[in-house]
This record gives sequence, structure tokens and C-alpha cells, in this order.
Amino acid sequence: MKLIKISLAAALAVSVLFGAEETSDVSISANMALTSNYVWRGMTQSDNSPAVQGGIDLGYKGLYAGVWGSNVEFGAGNTASMELDIFGGYAGELYGIGYDVGAIQYSYPNQSKALNFAEAYFGLIKDFEVVSIGAKYYSGIKTDDFDPTDAWEVTLSAPLPMELTFSALYGDYDKVGNYYNVGLTKALGKFEVGVSYTGIDMDSGSNQDNLIATISTSF
Repeated sequence: MKLIKISLAAALAVSVLFGAEETSDVSISANMALTSNYVWRGMTQSDNSPAVQGGIDLGYKGLYAGVWGSNVEFGAGNTASMELDIFGGYAGELYGIGYDVGAIQYSYPNQSKALNFAEAYFGLIKDFEVVSIGAKYYSGIKTDDFDPTDAWEVTLSAPLPMELTFSALYGDYDKVGNYYNVGLTKALGKFEVGVSYTGIDMDSGSNQDNLIATISTSF
């Protein structure tokens, strides 16, 4: 499931589209990533194995929509092998505070509908130049097949020398656990390389901790 990646992590989508080609007020961009472990809200989605990910984003005067996908592996008899997310919303700025409101649908093609679910979200972010601080709330959308719980998270991002960026995240996934992520990223030309430590303290006591390396690009 896509954290608004969680390179949806240190910033909310005030600038949702980057590296985009623009025609008038319309923008389009694509992103690709290779990660050593696909982790969402502190939980591995690829059975602690590498994942290839990518997406396309469209934007128009603050409105945005996109699609994003990744290979997944849950084990324990679950045969899902792909995740496909569709999302859309509106992002802007008011009195120096960025906001982002939208919804995301998490889908697993050719799997039981009980695996699929959606969330609405609302986020705020403030850039203090030396550091950006954000907060985001996700509200699970109930269906006949699934009643997802809500989640909230706070984020911090700060630029460092040598084109490094530090990011940190702490969140609470209702009835699941508290999750966290701290990391460093570095720009290398058209690519971005990152290392992060992430984990979750689950209410069930089955905790996870992971060290992750990721290389990504957008165009």
C-alpha cells in the first residue's frame, strides 16, 4: 500500500508533481523506484524482499490524479503478487500552510475483494525553511467487504549539506500499532538514493523493524 511515499513521507502533496512536463496548466510526470523492501506503515508488503515500483501523476491547477503499482508478497497462503493504487485530490497553500485533501484506492488484481480498500486523507504542511513539519490523517472507507481503521502521522523533513535530506515520520494505525521511519536521501543527478530505518510496534506484540535502501527517479 502506498504511503504517500513514503517518498509519499516527509512532505504532503503541496507540490504533488515534480520533474513534470507541462503544457499550459496541465502537468504529467512519472516515477520509478527499486527498493530492498517494500514497507508500508512499518509493515513489509514484499515479505522482506526487493520490490520494483512506478507510477504516473497528472495535475491541473492544484487538482491531481495518478496511478502507482508495486510487486507484493504477503506469504501465509496469500497469493497476491501486485498492488495497484489509484488516487486523486487537490493540493494548495493558504496563509503559508500547504494542504492536501484526497482519496486513494488500494487494489490487488485477481484477488478477493476483501483485500481491496480505500482511504480519504487530509494533510497540512508548513515549511520553516530550515525544516518542514507536516501532519496527515487517513480515514478508512467502509464497504461490505472491509472496514479499514483510521491512521494519523506527523512528518519532519530538513535539508542537509551535500544535497542530503533528513526525514522522520511517526504514525498511529488504529487497532494495528504505532509506526515510525527515519531516513536520509541524496540527490545524484536524475536519481535519488535513500536509506531508512522503519518499524512498527504492533498492538498484537508482533513487531517489525527494517533497514531499507531505495533508488528512485522521476521524469
